Amino acid sequence: MTEATTAPALPDHLSSDPRSPHHNAAVFEHDIGIRFNGKERFDVQEYCISEGWVKVPSGKTVDRKGQPVMIKLKGTVEAFYR
Repeated sequence: MTEATTAPALPDHLSSDPRSPHHNAAVFEHDIGIRFNGKERFDVQEYCISEGWVKVPSGKTVDRKGQPVMIKLKGTVEAFYR
């Protein structure tokens, strides 16, 4: 529990892609959980709590640069430290 008190506050919009302007490396030093529509998801690449969406990979599909194709799912988003 003391680890969560020293962790930075979770931002409203966070991305795991280091090329994104919403990437925050200090947050990823801790274990983060995402609950989407009441169920914990382990494949979330980006989220926005205020707008209520998450981006997850669409199967094994990749774009021409080799990055996974993302789909946006809308619903209730909760981010927390484990």
